[in-house]
Amino acid sequence: MEFNIVHTGRRIRVGLHETITPEGIIIRRDVVLHPGAVAILPLLENGSVCLLKNHRFLFQTELWEIPAGTLEPNEPPDQAALRELAEETGYTLNSSGGSIEKMGEFIPSPGVMSEIIHLYVARGLVKGNMAPEADEQLEPVVVPWETALGWTLDGTIKDAKTITSLLLWDYRLRLGLA
Repeated sequence: MEFNIVHTGRRIRVGLHETITPEGIIIRRDVVLHPGAVAILPLLENGSVCLLKNHRFLFQTELWEIPAGTLEPNEPPDQAALRELAEETGYTLNSSGGSIEKMGEFIPSPGVMSEIIHLYVARGLVKGNMAPEADEQLEPVVVPWETALGWTLDGTIKDAKTITSLLLWDYRLRLGLA
């Protein structure tokens, strides 16, 4: 698909796509071209999950989120997931038994964005030092599983990737697939 790029940003490009219908009507669509992202559900040995209090400047508030980030050029999603997990929480896989597993992927806004978010779950984690990017204001917080799950239902968690990951993992648990 061809796009007329009207803006190139740090991580995204904005394009204009034009189509002519059989009736001769010109349809113009603005699109955000995104390289894709990963999101990681960090499960801890005590049955808790590590969530982030993440200050989001666009909304001028802190949101509860799981660690996530944009794919670098040619970076495999599973490696990006491990990188983002370590940068944003300090957690890494335990060399004797840690694991990361892909749960799925979703398209957060198919009407305007090309972004695909790859969802992972990480278990068997060891705490280390965070290394957030300069523009990130993150606070990792360990939350009991049932609390985090309740927050998806009562509106405390508003972030789509976090809600999706928590509910997807809970469903897998209930089906005995986790």
